[in-house]
Amino acid sequence: MKKSMFFKLVGLIAVLTLMLAACSNSSNEVTNNEPKPAESNASQEVTAPTTVEITDVHGTVTVPVNPKNVVALDSRTFETLADWGIELAAAPKPVMPADSPYVADASVQDIGNHREPNLEILAAADPELVIVGQRFANFYEDIKKIVPNAVVIDLNFDVSEAAATPGENLVNGLKNSTLALGQIFDKNAEAEKLTADFDQAIEKAKSAYNGTDTVMSVIVSGGNIGFSAPNSGRVWGPMYEIFGWVPALEVDKSSSDHQGDEVSVEAIAQSNPDWIFVLDRDAAVSSTEGATPAQDVIDHSPALKNTKAVSEGKIVYAPDDTYTNESIQTYLELFENLANTLAK
Repeated sequence: MKKSMFFKLVGLIAVLTLMLAACSNSSNEVTNNEPKPAESNASQEVTAPTTVEITDVHGTVTVPVNPKNVVALDSRTFETLADWGIELAAAPKPVMPADSPYVADASVQDIGNHREPNLEILAAADPELVIVGQRFANFYEDIKKIVPNAVVIDLNFDVSEAAATPGENLVNGLKNSTLALGQIFDKNAEAEKLTADFDQAIEKAKSAYNGTDTVMSVIVSGGNIGFSAPNSGRVWGPMYEIFGWVPALEVDKSSSDHQGDEVSVEAIAQSNPDWIFVLDRDAAVSSTEGATPAQDVIDHSPALKNTKAVSEGKIVYAPDDTYTNESIQTYLELFENLANTLAK
């Protein structure tokens, strides 16, 4: 074979070898760049819980998350549930704020007030959850028997004269029940904000009080001024413990009566308080046309007109619906008002 032919053959073989190597590399690159099959996300998915454990006054209770057919009987929960858009199957409309959306909603069955509740309506609602508390706390066992398939939670807490720490009970009770409702209805962020705002309002009201001014708390009902005893009872009593208020008057055997104790207006006047804090019961519950507003009763009381509080205008009124709406929102509003007024 001629040398020239030999070199041509060797060259051709070399070219073919390089071409085959290039094809092989190209094929490998395509193979290596092919997308890998997607890994299953099943193991990474987190299933939302269908139940949650909360603590009520009777212990730990397992509650369905976002339950159907909810019945609420606790005055401390109505505004929170309404703000969160929670639908109710039944509620005690006569002891709810008149402007509550549940009162006007015909689809919400009326159980009646706590004195003569129609528990048959509750049973007919076939609820998954019943929220008991405050006025209806005494019906807890009866309700459990009537709706054996429902979860019944009792969010009540004691602020009566029998409680050792009514102020602490009020603060913790409102916060704990709000957080529990947040867990049940998947509103944790909203519940945490409410309780944080509540804590902040308490601190502001504490800071605004000078520690020495004397305080008189009263309940106005039916045109009468009743003494609201320090340290126990509805609304004002527990606040003496929370804020360290100095009471202008203390009496033996005081109670947590919803209309206040029968202490004469003259005795209240003689204590000459620096501040008077007022709960207008009629503003929330009176069905009598022309019921006298608490402010008019206080302003036109001959016995009180010369007291330091009245003459200097140092009077704070609780929100009008407080008696039927003792929600965390109500106390938040009241504490903010106290802080702003006391700081002036």
